[in-house]
Amino acid sequence: MGGPTDRYAEHDRAKRALLSAYEALPPGAPVKLAKKTSNLFRFSSSGKPSAPGLDVNSFSEVLSVDPVTRTADVQGMVTYEKLVDATLAHGLMPFVVPQLKTITLGGAVAGLGIESTSFRNGLPHESVLEMEIMTGDGRIVTATADNEHAELFRAFPNSYGTLGYSLRLKIELEPVQPYVELRHLKFDEAEACWAAMAEICAAGEHDGRPVDFIDGTVFGPDEMYLTLARFTDVLPDGTGTVSDYTGMSVYYKSLRERSVDHLTVHDYIWRWDTDWFWCSRAFGVQNPRIRRLWPQRYRRSDVYRKIVAFDRRHQLTARLARLRKQPAQEAVIQDVEVPVTAGPKFMDFFHREIGIEPVWLCPLRLRSGQAWPLYPLEPGELYVNVGFWSTVDLQPGQADGFHNRLIEEAVTAAGGHKSLYSTVHYDQDEFWRLYNGEKYAAVKAAYDGERRLPDLYEKCVRMG
Repeated sequence: MGGPTDRYAEHDRAKRALLSAYEALPPGAPVKLAKKTSNLFRFSSSGKPSAPGLDVNSFSEVLSVDPVTRTADVQGMVTYEKLVDATLAHGLMPFVVPQLKTITLGGAVAGLGIESTSFRNGLPHESVLEMEIMTGDGRIVTATADNEHAELFRAFPNSYGTLGYSLRLKIELEPVQPYVELRHLKFDEAEACWAAMAEICAAGEHDGRPVDFIDGTVFGPDEMYLTLARFTDVLPDGTGTVSDYTGMSVYYKSLRERSVDHLTVHDYIWRWDTDWFWCSRAFGVQNPRIRRLWPQRYRRSDVYRKIVAFDRRHQLTARLARLRKQPAQEAVIQDVEVPVTAGPKFMDFFHREIGIEPVWLCPLRLRSGQAWPLYPLEPGELYVNVGFWSTVDLQPGQADGFHNRLIEEAVTAAGGHKSLYSTVHYDQDEFWRLYNGEKYAAVKAAYDGERRLPDLYEKCVRMG
């Protein structure tokens, strides 16, 4: 695309083409997107779409960035990698940038996203000012918090494309400085760690220094770190030295090796992507000999995910395990939110019953002070996202899904919620109770009365 005028003209042409493609589908036929990338962890056994796909590859650009109003107009399929490049050029960044480069803005809003600014900026949808949405009934509407489509605007987060698809979003941005200073605080007890999170998030500072970012990493019941970070425009002693975790060094290992660190703001935003947090170890990429031979451009979360998707489709790891007479394994790939007060008890359960390490912690509080109906966190309450992504051995008599169901029950008992990007095992009544089935049904009827799109339960549970 060329300049802003050309980009908006092309956007209008792409909308007309999309509507024509929708209208060309057989009456009543189910609808889905045809897109190149996904960060969901629900894999089709065939890898083939089950319904006609609408091509949305033309909706992947940043339309404009306004440094005066600190806003960006963005197409729904733009990746955060492209969005961050465009906004950093103006000394700005989105309020929340999920950790993986190929997450799309539309995906983070229709699903959920989180990062270390979420204790002050909430979730990505809370900095959206307006959305242009293609609804399930084939309309393109512009929804805001206070216009005639306000119900759709508020129900869109956590709807996972079952109410419609975002084609354009206008979002707020915040200013950045060139560097980020990180301090890693070590704890040997969960109670102290979670209490410190609550205190620091409430104060927005620690030891007299502002805290712009906070997340945590748990290596075991008696070893965990909170990483407190802040913007800065200078480096210590004027050295100009910053760390680089895109090469041979691995970011999460540095938490144990140093108490203070410095990164460029760009590298801080993407600090987790090079090794997909720590999941690159499953491919041997953290082994120095393999790392030297693995091209740097392929040390990315989307590359690793494609490998996982290929393995899941063809059951290569599972077949090899059976040949070696190893226990069957259950994929336990989840992000859950629990109230900060319930965290130590939840982690005690998790270490005892699940045993995955490391685990990611990320505190969040709704920025708007208002609840969002399909992911009903309590306004004003501090939650902590607990992320874990690995496999667990199944013992004799345990069916696949055993450990995931244990986690769901523990999260509900803690007063929390889980994201729906991965496997879901709730029964239908429980699912709709947790994710506001009454509100969802009303908005679904208003914007997809013929149910051309799957409903949320069908997509997240039955189609998983």
